Amino acid sequence: MTAVALAMALPVASCGDSDAARPATIPVTIKAPDKTHVFTVEVARTPEEQEKGLMFRTSLPEKGGMLFPFAKPRYASFWMKNTLIPLDMVFIRTDGSIDRIAENTIPENLEPVVSGGEVSAVLELAGGTAAKLGIDENATVTWNDK
Repeated sequence: MTAVALAMALPVASCGDSDAARPATIPVTIKAPDKTHVFTVEVARTPEEQEKGLMFRTSLPEKGGMLFPFAKPRYASFWMKNTLIPLDMVFIRTDGSIDRIAENTIPENLEPVVSGGEVSAVLELAGGTAAKLGIDENATVTWNDK
């Protein structure tokens, strides 16, 4: 009887945040004046994926993250509701230049984190990554998402 109860409980426990439910990954390159960094990130393409983002995650791989591409450039505003880990948000212009980096955003904070101007994408990385790797607004960001 215990084995049956345990077997029935296992699928329920694994349904919360399975890899199958996560978006596909692509490489994203950040080229700083003195070094190039490559990350393998999930892409939030649909409105549903973009709304969920990295909510409820308890960690990110060191070279992981999530890219939020937009159909057309716009002012971007993100919040940290249900986001349990600090993030660096890299706001990216159409030409790949960085508009702004919001470093170590506060988990579960409802204050909007906004771009400084119109951007075509936002890249979320683990909090502290930009400082650790020396990534600033002089870097450029590229990816191939076909």
